[in-house]
Amino acid sequence: MEKIKEEEIIIKKSRFIGIRYQVENKEEIDNILLSLKKEHKKARHIPYAYKIGNIEKKSDDKEPAGTAGSPIHNIIMRNNLDKTLIVVIRYFGGVKLGSGGLIRAYSEAANLVAK
Repeated sequence: MEKIKEEEIIIKKSRFIGIRYQVENKEEIDNILLSLKKEHKKARHIPYAYKIGNIEKKSDDKEPAGTAGSPIHNIIMRNNLDKTLIVVIRYFGGVKLGSGGLIRAYSEAANLVAK
């Protein structure tokens, strides 16, 4: 497991921290997610997506369906990334973004670390 890149953006007072990892297997991913949940206890959501060969998964982590994991997964696919986990940690800032706003925010945070 290797952290490749980390970037942060603020959108309407919410912090979105995008992190990209180079990963080899699901066990590494599980360890990373567990570690991030401990480190960012006050984060409202920690959605992610990954691709290792033909194994792909995405999670919205309690955001509305399709507004977090799918945009992150789309960035992985658009950039032809493999052996990659992208996580976007969200600290809620008190302003609801709506579905379109969430999709744009998670896409932007993922895109910053995909390059």
